[in-house]
Formats: sequence, C-alpha cells, structure tokens
Amino acid sequence: MLNTYYLAPNDLLNIVFRLCLALLTGAIIGIERQLKQKPAGLRTHMLVCLGSAVFTIIPMQIDSLQSHLDALSRVIQGVATGVGFLGAGEIVRESSEKSARPEIHGLTSAASVWVSAGLGIATGLGLWQLALVGAVLTFMVLRVFKRLEH
Repeated sequence: MLNTYYLAPNDLLNIVFRLCLALLTGAIIGIERQLKQKPAGLRTHMLVCLGSAVFTIIPMQIDSLQSHLDALSRVIQGVATGVGFLGAGEIVRESSEKSARPEIHGLTSAASVWVSAGLGIATGLGLWQLALVGAVLTFMVLRVFKRLEH
C-alpha cells in the first residue's frame, strides 16, 4: 500500500510539483559537478532527472497505478538501462604514452548521472522525501567524501 507521504498523480498541481522537484534534485547534484567542471554538469543532471520523472509519470497518467504496476516497472527498468548508456559515454578510457596501462576516468560522473535518474524516478512517483534526502546525500558524497579520499 502507498503511504501518506505519496503524492497522487491525478492533478496538474501535483505533476508540476513533481517535475519541479525533479529539476531541483537534479540541480543539487549537477551544481556540484558543474563546480568541478565535469562534462556532465548542471543542465545534464537536471535533464536526466526531469526525463526520468516524465517517463515515470506517463504510465500513471494513462491508467491507475494499481492496475498497471508491470508497466511502471518496465518504464523504470528502461530508464535505468537508457541512463546506463549515458553513463558509459561519460567514462573515457585513455592510454598515456608513458604507460601502456589504460586509465579510466568519469566513473563518479557516470554514477552521479545514474543516481540522478533514480531520483527522477522517485520524484515521478511522488516520493518527494526520498528524492530530497537522496539528492542531499549524493551531494555530500560528491563534495565531502572527495576530501576524505585525499
């Protein structure tokens, strides 16, 4: 059963709230990536989060959530797979002339795009608390734990 923190997708105000929240959660992650001057920055994360929310809302608008959980499940699986391709594009393998061993770059950015998609799905489902907490925790991982690595 759905809990009381769930927002029903049956009116325009709730849809607008969900989509704006998706932009906000994507921005929380994207601003950190932008400040680090990563290729996938503010706009990329906002769009990934927004797109994930839109794709999640679509099956809920066509029919009731209770009758088509399988359709919603397929959408979530499709978003996760599709965003995997974006993440793969973010990962660049480089081989320096000094070393024959290839270096892998972009794993954290790829992971942040993947998390943005997950947060977009959460906002599309109306799970606003999960989305906000997830965005703040992701920001902390990207900002605070980077310092701890060094």
